[in-house]
Amino acid sequence: MFLTKQHMTTARTLAVAIIATVGLSACATYKTEFATINSRLDQLDTKVQGAAQSAESANQSAQRANQRLDQIEGRIQQLDQAPRRKPRG
Repeated sequence: MFLTKQHMTTARTLAVAIIATVGLSACATYKTEFATINSRLDQLDTKVQGAAQSAESANQSAQRANQRLDQIEGRIQQLDQAPRRKPRG
């Protein structure tokens, strides 16, 4: 009977060791998956920041173009309101 109790104790210890090993290997797998996900998120963040900078640059260019159009429009209105010249001929 003593041998059976010793075998049971050894079997329990072995079972606990196997369960712990499987649990730790699962954690390592999750760490790898989280690292992959974090890497993808970092790449997306970089792309989003680049897109935001491009959008800001495009917005500034559009504002400058609108200002130039406003200046040209004012000049055109001045020319339209100026008295007409008579042709020389």
